[in-house]
Amino acid sequence: QVQLVESGGGLVQPGGSLRLSCAASGRIFRINAMGWYRQAPGKQRELVSVITSAGSTNYADSVKGRFTISRDNAKNTVYLQMNSLKPDDTAVYYCNADIVRTGTLVRRDYWGQGTQVTVSS
Repeated sequence: QVQLVESGGGLVQPGGSLRLSCAASGRIFRINAMGWYRQAPGKQRELVSVITSAGSTNYADSVKGRFTISRDNAKNTVYLQMNSLKPDDTAVYYCNADIVRTGTLVRRDYWGQGTQVTVSS
């Protein structure tokens, strides 16, 4: 089994900051890319940011300059630092990881359960 567990969501005022964390655990041989997606009510899930195992990053245009993704490979954890938050950032944020399992060496995408981020005054 492989699990992704997110934390760090909550309610914040516009202009505020939050830091999301996502820890992967279980029968992990290797983690390739890790990333964050979000889904607002009535909208499709969209990519927010992704980071490769080597540390290369990519961001959605809407969050460039405000969000920073990072990872700690020793802890199998990915972070999303969100600054200058706007009401439009309100969504459920999901962690995603491309993982190769031990034993079977099967590679597939895994998802966290999601964490709510609400930006409101």
